[in-house]
Amino acid sequence: MEITIERLGHLGDGLAAGPIFVDRALPGEVVSGDLVGDRLENVRIIEPSEHRIASSCSAFKRCGGCSLHHVSPEFVADWKRAVVVRALAAQGMEIEVQAIHISPENSRRRAKLSSRRTKKGATVGFFGKASDTIQTIEPCKVLAPEIMAIIPALEQFTVRFGSRKGQLGFWVLSTDTGIDVSVEGMDHQVENDLGPFAQWAGLNGIARLSVGGETICQHQAPYLTFGKVRVPTPSRAFAQATPQGERALQEAVGRALDGADRVVDLFSGAGTLGLPLAEVATLHCLENDEGLLKALAHGVRHTQGIKKVTTSVRDLYRNPIDHTDLTQFNAAIIDPPRAGAEQQVRQLAQSNLCEIAMVSCNPVTFARDANLLCVGGYTLKWVEVVDQFRWSPHIEIVAHFSRA
Repeated sequence: MEITIERLGHLGDGLAAGPIFVDRALPGEVVSGDLVGDRLENVRIIEPSEHRIASSCSAFKRCGGCSLHHVSPEFVADWKRAVVVRALAAQGMEIEVQAIHISPENSRRRAKLSSRRTKKGATVGFFGKASDTIQTIEPCKVLAPEIMAIIPALEQFTVRFGSRKGQLGFWVLSTDTGIDVSVEGMDHQVENDLGPFAQWAGLNGIARLSVGGETICQHQAPYLTFGKVRVPTPSRAFAQATPQGERALQEAVGRALDGADRVVDLFSGAGTLGLPLAEVATLHCLENDEGLLKALAHGVRHTQGIKKVTTSVRDLYRNPIDHTDLTQFNAAIIDPPRAGAEQQVRQLAQSNLCEIAMVSCNPVTFARDANLLCVGGYTLKWVEVVDQFRWSPHIEIVAHFSRA
């Protein structure tokens, strides 16, 4: 059958009337193929879009790590802006995206890689799209060079320690002091001598190695720096995907809260967004993960030249901080997970905070929560998009709300 693509779906697939999903097709293209359920298979491009380009990544057709290598960067940037604008419009809000910050190639500092032993050795990489087959990723346009450099070592690890039948997962993070690696899928090794693991890490320059949640060795304590504060990084702890994206978020939050001197940081994590403000403002961080707050507090204790920073372990979904308890602050940062933070935002909307910086990784829940603040009397001053995940449909947003 022959169809015309109308728009991109939220996962980056082309969408035609039906809806019919077409992998790696673009709006305006005429394509043909075989309809299987709601997807077009064996796709052939009859009339290509002017925005279609040749992928610069040789792994693109087989790797599931990226979905938009076939599109011009300008089109992707415009599309991501438009997704945010449409989400806000659905809530009755009209505003243009002020800026988009795009991370460069080969800047992703964290990744979840998979591996499996083969007859000739091992394969380390990402799964193919909608597949359980692991695809090699060299050369990769996404991962930072220091992560690409350890892939041969991860292959060696898999050959030496991996099961013949199972697969391993490597959580890899490039920190200020080296590569942090956490391995899952090692249940068959739990009774064995773990000394060879530590030897492997030492030979390959791994800062810290964890297996199944247990730290095997730490040659260098992994740290990330937020403002003046060096925070020891817990194993598998959340970190922003790229240093450039992290800086864009931090700078935007700083602009939104310029002049604030008493800040509450909701869903603070290890202080990524709040700690850069500690040079000029007192900071209270609330987070459900006690390990992240302990790491944050450790960094604060060893830092001079910052204002007072305090922490509280709190599940802001089950127990949002009440607006009456926000009177001691004049500004807030809120950076919830993808589900947003409806109940906590309702409390913010009733508060007398002067400025709020909201960060989100989901345009739909961002728009819902933004509308709650505006109904509560806040003005949405500006919105920016931060694109840390090049060639993917993932979108991050930072916005400034102000109460007159």
